[in-house]
Amino acid sequence: MANRHHSAIKAARQTLKRQERNRSILRRVRTFIKKVNGAVKDNKGDEAKASLREATSELHKAVTKGTLHRNTASRWVSRLASRVNTLSTK
Repeated sequence: MANRHHSAIKAARQTLKRQERNRSILRRVRTFIKKVNGAVKDNKGDEAKASLREATSELHKAVTKGTLHRNTASRWVSRLASRVNTLSTK
Protein backbone atom coordinates (compact mmCIF):
# COMPACT_ATOMS: atom_id res chain seq x y z
CA MET A 1 0.00 0.00 0.00
CA ALA A 2 1.07 3.57 -0.60
CA ASN A 3 2.70 5.69 2.07
CA ARG A 4 0.81 8.56 3.68
CA HIS A 5 0.28 10.96 0.79
CA HIS A 6 -3.32 11.20 -0.29
CA SER A 7 -2.35 11.24 -3.95
CA ALA A 8 -0.28 8.07 -3.53
CA ILE A 9 -3.16 6.31 -1.77
CA LYS A 10 -5.57 7.36 -4.52
CA ALA A 11 -3.13 6.24 -7.22
CA ALA A 12 -2.86 2.83 -5.54
CA ARG A 13 -6.68 2.53 -5.49
CA GLN A 14 -6.91 3.48 -9.15
CA THR A 15 -4.21 0.98 -10.08
CA LEU A 16 -6.12 -1.84 -8.41
CA LYS A 17 -9.34 -0.90 -10.21
CA ARG A 18 -7.58 -0.72 -13.59
CA GLN A 19 -5.77 -3.99 -12.95
CA GLU A 20 -9.04 -5.76 -12.18
CA ARG A 21 -10.76 -4.32 -15.27
CA ASN A 22 -7.83 -5.11 -17.58
CA ARG A 23 -7.56 -8.64 -16.25
CA SER A 24 -11.23 -9.39 -16.93
CA ILE A 25 -11.09 -7.86 -20.42
CA LEU A 26 -7.97 -9.83 -21.37
CA ARG A 27 -9.44 -13.04 -19.98
CA ARG A 28 -12.52 -12.51 -22.15
CA VAL A 29 -10.37 -11.82 -25.23
CA ARG A 30 -8.30 -14.96 -24.66
CA THR A 31 -11.49 -17.03 -24.38
CA PHE A 32 -12.68 -15.81 -27.77
CA ILE A 33 -9.26 -16.50 -29.29
CA LYS A 34 -9.37 -20.04 -27.91
CA LYS A 35 -12.76 -20.55 -29.57
CA VAL A 36 -11.32 -19.57 -32.95
CA ASN A 37 -8.26 -21.79 -32.51
CA GLY A 38 -10.44 -24.71 -31.40
CA ALA A 39 -12.68 -24.39 -34.43
CA VAL A 40 -9.66 -24.23 -36.74
CA LYS A 41 -8.15 -27.27 -35.07
CA ASP A 42 -11.40 -29.23 -35.53
CA ASN A 43 -11.67 -28.13 -39.21
CA LYS A 44 -15.02 -26.38 -38.65
CA GLY A 45 -14.93 -23.61 -41.24
CA ASP A 46 -18.27 -21.90 -40.58
CA GLU A 47 -17.81 -22.00 -36.82
CA ALA A 48 -14.28 -20.63 -37.19
CA LYS A 49 -15.51 -17.69 -39.29
CA ALA A 50 -18.24 -16.86 -36.78
CA SER A 51 -15.80 -17.13 -33.89
CA LEU A 52 -13.32 -14.92 -35.75
CA ARG A 53 -15.96 -12.23 -36.14
CA GLU A 54 -16.69 -12.31 -32.40
CA ALA A 55 -13.00 -12.38 -31.46
CA THR A 56 -12.27 -9.41 -33.73
CA SER A 57 -15.02 -7.44 -32.05
CA GLU A 58 -13.71 -8.28 -28.57
CA LEU A 59 -10.16 -7.34 -29.53
CA HIS A 60 -11.28 -3.96 -30.85
CA LYS A 61 -13.31 -3.37 -27.67
CA ALA A 62 -10.18 -4.08 -25.62
CA VAL A 63 -8.36 -1.43 -27.67
CA THR A 64 -11.06 1.17 -27.01
CA LYS A 65 -10.90 0.42 -23.28
CA GLY A 66 -7.14 0.97 -23.34
CA THR A 67 -6.27 -2.58 -22.35
CA LEU A 68 -4.51 -3.50 -25.60
CA HIS A 69 -2.49 -1.42 -28.02
CA ARG A 70 -4.13 -1.17 -31.43
CA ASN A 71 -1.14 -2.71 -33.23
CA THR A 72 -1.21 -5.69 -30.89
CA ALA A 73 -4.91 -6.25 -31.54
CA SER A 74 -4.39 -5.89 -35.28
CA ARG A 75 -1.57 -8.42 -35.20
CA TRP A 76 -3.71 -10.93 -33.29
CA VAL A 77 -6.64 -10.43 -35.68
CA SER A 78 -4.34 -10.89 -38.66
CA ARG A 79 -2.91 -14.13 -37.31
CA LEU A 80 -6.34 -15.51 -36.49
CA ALA A 81 -7.69 -14.52 -39.90
CA SER A 82 -4.80 -16.21 -41.69
CA ARG A 83 -5.48 -19.44 -39.76
CA VAL A 84 -9.17 -19.31 -40.67
CA ASN A 85 -8.39 -18.50 -44.31
CA THR A 86 -5.96 -21.40 -44.68
CA LEU A 87 -8.70 -23.64 -43.32
CA SER A 88 -11.21 -22.48 -45.93
CA THR A 89 -8.77 -22.96 -48.83
CA LYS A 90 -8.12 -26.60 -48.00
